[in-house]
Amino acid sequence: MLPPSVRDWLPEDHLAWFVIDSVARMDLSGFYSAYRADGRGRAAYEPSVMVALVLYGYASNERSSRGIERRCRQDIAYRVITGNQTPDHATVARFIRRHQQSLNELFGAVLRLCDRAGLVDAGIVAVDGTKLTANASSDSNVDYDRIAREIIQDAIATDEAEDDKFGDARGDELPPELQTAAGRREWLERELARDEQNDGESDPVECRGDELVGEFDPERIGHAGRRGWLREAHRHLEAQRWHDAGPVPRSRDERLRLAAQCLEDDLAAECRGNKAYEDLREHRRLHDRRRLGGPTKPYTPPEIPAGEVNVSDPDSRRMKGNRRYIQGYNAQAVVNEQQIVLAAEITTQASDFSQLGPMIDKALDELQHAGSRDRPSVVVADAQYWNEQHMDHLTAEHGLQVLIPPDGGKRDGERPGWTGGRYSFMRAVLQTELGKELYRKRQTAIEPVFGHTKHNRKIYRLNYRGRSLVRTEWRLVMLSHNLQKLHRHQIAAALG
Repeated sequence: MLPPSVRDWLPEDHLAWFVIDSVARMDLSGFYSAYRADGRGRAAYEPSVMVALVLYGYASNERSSRGIERRCRQDIAYRVITGNQTPDHATVARFIRRHQQSLNELFGAVLRLCDRAGLVDAGIVAVDGTKLTANASSDSNVDYDRIAREIIQDAIATDEAEDDKFGDARGDELPPELQTAAGRREWLERELARDEQNDGESDPVECRGDELVGEFDPERIGHAGRRGWLREAHRHLEAQRWHDAGPVPRSRDERLRLAAQCLEDDLAAECRGNKAYEDLREHRRLHDRRRLGGPTKPYTPPEIPAGEVNVSDPDSRRMKGNRRYIQGYNAQAVVNEQQIVLAAEITTQASDFSQLGPMIDKALDELQHAGSRDRPSVVVADAQYWNEQHMDHLTAEHGLQVLIPPDGGKRDGERPGWTGGRYSFMRAVLQTELGKELYRKRQTAIEPVFGHTKHNRKIYRLNYRGRSLVRTEWRLVMLSHNLQKLHRHQIAAALG
């Protein structure tokens, strides 16, 4: 009494068919290049099947690898995608971890499909951020002193365990078969013969890139004083951390050492910024007698790193959400009037002050890679994005009109000290009928995207740890949002 094929159980307009067809039109060479061409090794699942499985999982609000495995056993749509196969949760999780970069690039592939469907009208774009809770507890935040005490306690416990196990022996003595010269020669000949058989089968080792920390640029820092130089040093450190981003270790002992290293790097960056500031001040005092600006009182960085770091996820930060403080990340997005996400990124900074320029630049890059001819003409954002340096960059380099109110929505009257000049001009522009009409589109463009993501899709907490995997997860969430919009658009076009 049942259809002879499970494919007949799904209606033709089902989202699963749309995902399968969309994946078939994408360039998946990055996924296939990660597998051996000679067929040696354990048989792998077809990469296109795994890509469709991951994208459909996110589009159907199933981000857990164990949840995806259960759906592959119980859900008809999942069984159609996998061809009645059931990849286990470890396979799904390893696929996402192994192909992070290729999965990130799928964002542009989906954006290209949206552009072909006429959904990428980038005339007015809105940029905003939302806080997402990390896969870590705020109670896991510890300072440098506590980390040092726990590492020392672990070392003492290890020494006591080795004393109980080895007694008076060192514990590194050679086994009995290698304590004689004849035994060592026999072992060496056997191992050399084994190495000759395995020669050439090892995978190439990926080289680590050079450090990204470069010279400080006084023109970029401007007249911000010592705080500006310390902020610039930490910006360099963040760029280095993004370049060297890797998975968070499973072992608590390794995570403790990673957390300690994070605090030590923060202190080292502060020392570099402070030294560069003092050197420039001394140079100007001796040569041109120009004042650098900022406080002249000497400042000495602390000897022991200050602050706290989370042991569960050292990349996460304590941030203020809508009603309370959370341990999480700041998820950024750029959205057009059709509520298509043009760019999606993750930052560890709680403030949106430094995100305007980088996010719009990223959106322009995504549009270019997607082959879209549309370019935004107006950028709207809330008061937290007020950054005159970024606003000048977008206007001069890209010819964009930026509309950002100088005052927050909850403030009565003008912000103290923010009067005259650009502030008064922007207030006057936003009071015109055209300015009000353009700025109102910020709320109707980007706020529904975040509301739909958090309220309807229940995505307010991240599953992965570490900035690299968190970025992949957020881009998959926004990518699946675009897929859903494109799917509904095609259904509406067919019915119309």
